[in-house]
Amino acid sequence: MVMSDGSYLMNEMACYLRADILKIILPDMPVVESNYQAQYSQYQLSLGDLNLVELVIYLPNDMLPADIETLGRTAFNAVNIWRKTHISRSIDSQLRSIDVLVLDIQRQIDIDIDIDTEHDVHNKSCKKNPVQPLAHSFTDSDLVQGSIVDTSASIQPLQAFGWHDWHIHLNKLKIPCELWRFLHYRLGHSQQDNKDHITNSENDIITRFLNVADFFAPAITIDNALIKYGLQNEPNSALIAMSLAQKTNSPTKQMYQQHMAQAAALWSQLSMQMLETVYKNPAAFKQKESLEKSSKADFSHWQQQILDESLFSRHELVRTLYKHPKQAQQLQQQGYVVHQHSYECLGRHYVLIFYGQDAEGKHGKSAIRPNLAKIALDVATRLPMAELHHVVVLGIDFIIEAEDAFMDIDLWIQPVNPMTQRERQLTKKVQQLQQSNQSNASEITEDNKKKAHSNHLS
Repeated sequence: MVMSDGSYLMNEMACYLRADILKIILPDMPVVESNYQAQYSQYQLSLGDLNLVELVIYLPNDMLPADIETLGRTAFNAVNIWRKTHISRSIDSQLRSIDVLVLDIQRQIDIDIDIDTEHDVHNKSCKKNPVQPLAHSFTDSDLVQGSIVDTSASIQPLQAFGWHDWHIHLNKLKIPCELWRFLHYRLGHSQQDNKDHITNSENDIITRFLNVADFFAPAITIDNALIKYGLQNEPNSALIAMSLAQKTNSPTKQMYQQHMAQAAALWSQLSMQMLETVYKNPAAFKQKESLEKSSKADFSHWQQQILDESLFSRHELVRTLYKHPKQAQQLQQQGYVVHQHSYECLGRHYVLIFYGQDAEGKHGKSAIRPNLAKIALDVATRLPMAELHHVVVLGIDFIIEAEDAFMDIDLWIQPVNPMTQRERQLTKKVQQLQQSNQSNASEITEDNKKKAHSNHLS
């Protein structure tokens, strides 16, 4: 059963699977609809759990459009009954879970083909059953009105999509966290629209979501927190420009959306390349201090950390990477470090180390690469943030050949033991005291040199 159209979003979603995809049998499916395939997937996203039922139904060629609408309600009811008895969840998890049905209806076409060959002389005809996908949309309001299962008091309403609408949404949303936000947005608006007896098309709903005035609100919240912690001095200028264009519906809004979409795809590609390197040669990333931990590394968890970035967060990471060719030649030669925070998760911090061009030099790849874990741990102790839970270090070898430029990126993701705010404050005070002592020692040394020089002259 093929459920995907190759969207890289679903490829990214794979690392969030809580368990293997499960083939399921739905209750109360009539005989005429018995030719179906169904599967259940549970994705544990950072913002909540997505319970996804994908259902393919193969219809006889002569089924009428009205019967297809009835079929949608039948499938909706069957999935509602199944999820009520098979999806276990606590009261708390109900608030952080969303249930989705993706319905793919395909019409079977019977074709008789006469065969008269030396290889098949006994079979004069061979019946094949190709299928014709049917583009269809089912509004939640119609399905809920025809539902025989009352789930309003127990679990979240089931959101239903036609296969084509679902994959159009995936292509527009690009990444897992934006998919979750859209589903949450759609759920709230669908419930309100049902009360007001309003029917909106899927295209209307996703267009409203992508153009909502507070689209950048999560990033702005993190930006303010970074200023509060002293990790940056002023608001991110790109974030200001994009959020202003979004709020005022500026003509530049579409340009910014295109830039973010391109950055999202590029970050996905770069992430897969980085992780593939880790898969192929995990020993290269083993450090003496963390040999045991690295040998047991959960690479699915690594995937989740590096792919759990919003459109804006990916835009900023990619923008930093591609600023490198514009840096001063001396800086590129020596190598340098850029600290950057996730704009999706306050607990995730990035350290981008651009290797010096002298591979064997102090800041070259050979010297830095074996110490990525040490660098991550050192950075973790210096960040005065109680929320910090991961430090991601990227060792970047920016290679330019003729007119082509590409990157070879080493990756290390360091989990950080949570500290209380008090512990972080004490750590910061100790660091400040050490820096002050070093500064005073330097001043004393300089004064002694001046005195010695003065005595020598006298």
